[in-house]
Amino acid sequence: MATQYKTLINGEMRHTDNWLDVLNPATEKVVGQVPACGAEELDSAVLAAREAFKKWKTSSFEERQAACLAISAAIKENAEELYRLLTSEQGKPHAQAKSEIFGAAGLAKAQSTLKLEDEIIEDSDSRLHRHRRVPVGVVGGIVPWNFPVSMAIQKIVPALMAGCTIVLKPSPFTPLTTLRIAELIADKVPAGTVNIITGEDSLGPLITGHPGIDKITFTGSTATGKKIMEGASDDLKRITLELGGNDASIVLPDADPKKVAEQLFWSSFMNAGQVCIAAKRVYIHEDIYDELSQAIADYAKNVVVGDGAEQGTGVGPIQNKKQYERVLELIKDAKDNGYKFLLGGDQDPSGSGYFVPLTILDNPPEDARIVAEEQFGPVMPLMKFKDEDEVIARANASEYGLAGAVWTSNPDKGVEIAEKLETGTVWINEFMHLSPFAPFGGHKHSGFGAEYGKEGLKEFTYPQVISIKRDNVPA
Repeated sequence: MATQYKTLINGEMRHTDNWLDVLNPATEKVVGQVPACGAEELDSAVLAAREAFKKWKTSSFEERQAACLAISAAIKENAEELYRLLTSEQGKPHAQAKSEIFGAAGLAKAQSTLKLEDEIIEDSDSRLHRHRRVPVGVVGGIVPWNFPVSMAIQKIVPALMAGCTIVLKPSPFTPLTTLRIAELIADKVPAGTVNIITGEDSLGPLITGHPGIDKITFTGSTATGKKIMEGASDDLKRITLELGGNDASIVLPDADPKKVAEQLFWSSFMNAGQVCIAAKRVYIHEDIYDELSQAIADYAKNVVVGDGAEQGTGVGPIQNKKQYERVLELIKDAKDNGYKFLLGGDQDPSGSGYFVPLTILDNPPEDARIVAEEQFGPVMPLMKFKDEDEVIARANASEYGLAGAVWTSNPDKGVEIAEKLETGTVWINEFMHLSPFAPFGGHKHSGFGAEYGKEGLKEFTYPQVISIKRDNVPA
């Protein structure tokens, strides 16, 4: 029988009569079961969070920091168990799972240092005018399946540091590691401050519409984000949305193909391409296009696609069947339209596991689905460009604006181009680097609000101004 994991409500690990199976995407076998929570369990979790909020909102910075450091320590001390469990449910290779677990512990530690100080706007004979931030209340957090642990932490920790309490819902595809962490921290944070419940996707709208929840923080698709905005509008819930991206990388003619080929590969294929900030459109200047595209394809041929638990695997499976079928559909569309492949393009779906061969397309048109849509899989379209104005226009011609990158031997030129890109984050000669102290958020259809840093912490608060009129005004 598969291991059964319990939810965390009001400091207690609980279960329901009904269970959901969680599959290993590399084998399609059940690796665990979790409670199928519904309205009753959600009500209990929200009630616990509301009761805990009464005290937690007045807690000191030191109390909040201690709770978050305890979360960080619990993750770090159990890292080996957690990263192996993460691979079994998410599919990513052990090395990448290990990086996520230790990264989550580090994120919790770093964000526990964030503090929003009061600001004196006016201190005169006539008035003392003070601006402060106060916690918004109970937070509903909804986490996706591609980075389930790190994204859970980036919602839990700033919520606690702001003085909020939280009810968190992991994806039904990847809830196991999060519930194991819940078990590890159940007696290390005040009861009710952190509640973690699991359920089908239908649980999400119940969270969004629950009258006892004051704010929603969601990471996932743009389509779902729009539904959350609509659902949250009934009682004007505050929202933070980190949504889809169709991130463009621009490689200038002065970039060294030998130096950037490997980095460009991983900027697209890390976590089997299931990264919101992965390079999903790669524009290469025509002067170096042939050399660099071939170098990327040559590097890819030596990367092993397989079970993330097996030594030597570089790229694991797609996490779930629905996304697997969507990626195959996009590849089939490219083949049907006669686009050229430098690598991949074939698929035998008869075997077990949601494996997609590494796929690199050679200069497909801008209106190809494989270019215009977010692939979220191990597919990399490479496109030629001639001049800067052209490629900037092409990069910006998207409804998304999450992240992007510029590759060049001249960082000043990279910055010049970066400032013209309509995205929330732009990297120069690197990819996927996020600082816990720098705000991260999207433009256009890629999101609403920010995460990380003090800007992210503010998302869990209201501004409040206290103005004191003084009597000692000179005549």
